[in-house]
Amino acid sequence: MITGEIKNRIDTIWDAFWTGGITNSITILEQMTYLFFMKMLDDAQKTKEANASFMGVEVKDPTFKSGMWKNPDTGMDVPYDNLRWSVFKNKEAEEMYRIISRDAFSFIKNLNTGKESAYSRFMSNATFLIQNPRTLVKVVEGIDALDMNNRDTMGDVYEYVLGKMAASGNNGQFRTPRHIIKMMVEMMQPTLKDSICDPAMGSAGFIVESAKYIQEHYKSELLQKANAEHYKNGLLHGFDTDTTMLRIGAMNLMLHGVDNPDVEYKDSLSTDNTDENKYTLCLANPPFAGSLDYDAVSKSILAITKTKKTELLFMALFVRMLQMGGRCASIVPDGVLFGTSTGHLAIRKEIVDNQRLQAVISMPSGVFKPYAGVSTAILVFTKTNAGGTDKVWFYDMKADGFSLDDKRNPVADNDIPDIINRFHNLVGEEGRTRKEQSFLVPVEEIREKGYDLSINKYKEIEREKVEYESSEVILDRITSLEKDIISALNDFRTKFM
Repeated sequence: MITGEIKNRIDTIWDAFWTGGITNSITILEQMTYLFFMKMLDDAQKTKEANASFMGVEVKDPTFKSGMWKNPDTGMDVPYDNLRWSVFKNKEAEEMYRIISRDAFSFIKNLNTGKESAYSRFMSNATFLIQNPRTLVKVVEGIDALDMNNRDTMGDVYEYVLGKMAASGNNGQFRTPRHIIKMMVEMMQPTLKDSICDPAMGSAGFIVESAKYIQEHYKSELLQKANAEHYKNGLLHGFDTDTTMLRIGAMNLMLHGVDNPDVEYKDSLSTDNTDENKYTLCLANPPFAGSLDYDAVSKSILAITKTKKTELLFMALFVRMLQMGGRCASIVPDGVLFGTSTGHLAIRKEIVDNQRLQAVISMPSGVFKPYAGVSTAILVFTKTNAGGTDKVWFYDMKADGFSLDDKRNPVADNDIPDIINRFHNLVGEEGRTRKEQSFLVPVEEIREKGYDLSINKYKEIEREKVEYESSEVILDRITSLEKDIISALNDFRTKFM
């Protein structure tokens, strides 16, 4: 649990960047991430050295070797020791700045040997943007006070920083609300047997939350070596086309105990992505109306729905990527539910007729404020390639625990616990009427209504009966009012004219 003291420390680091002239939130997070990684590398080696000393052996595969390292950017030899956080943090401001900006940063950019380098795979185009030694000293001092070995705390720290990035009003599109991600993960209940993928991962919110769910629910199983290895190296997968977000997402995973996350630079919709029948669970909030190189889109995706709309193409991608019996929970814009184009109809028919659609959860338009006011929904389906849709569960979410305006302040009303409970007990939904907040709809009715998946197509709105007076009574009242008006006018004439 992140404490007020740690929050204050992060706020101080954030303010130091602003004072130093770096005001773009994603740039601040990116620069912090570089320094986090430098400290993590040194902390990890210090742990290895302590263990090796206790056992009376040499450190195996040290990141910081004895001797000199040749900086490929300058051609100069640098002592490995100088590249260590525990060494350069004690240097004078100018010397520390020179070491970090010129040597240590170059070192992490070129580090690509061993499992500590999962993050460094995406460092090729990284740029160190802290411009003055005073700012760097303040940031280093702030980060140095954080315990990078406490993964639970550091995971919370990083999520707090991500929250500051979103709250600043910049790059909010990269961040799906944490409570919505958590709701979807708790609905899907991932296990250690799963292979989980988010092909539009951004800051890796879905796969991080899945990792946390596994940590919480499979503590004893994770003590077994095979399970621990699968958790760290093979459970979680993510793709993105933005190397900045890949760096941020990889760090987010590493700080949650996933040492070597399988995150890749990949255009998920293109022919570069050949994943098919590979994953058991897809969790995502793919881009809506994203930019697209249509000529590069995989033909196997277009075979399911021929369209240029990214939200529809990603739904087709999930179908292709999932193993038989694999499950998907994805956020979609409302248009996916009722759009009338050939592409819209094709993807809905695919999920209803060829796969097994289980749930449609409509969310209020304020969920993504202040960044977007678009209405969204969550689709949950299982890949069968043989149909199986029987009754589809619809839920009309009215509240998510926060106000639905731009401020998004916490409120008491919250449907999320009810959604999770009801989703895991769909048998209990059988007796509910269309006038209630959730209900089941037979697949035959969905087909009859042209595969429309908007809840308003099926919901019954109970209107309160209003009794009006008869027209005769109303006319009598009007006549009486007219008489009173005429009488008042006559009195006025008598007195004043």
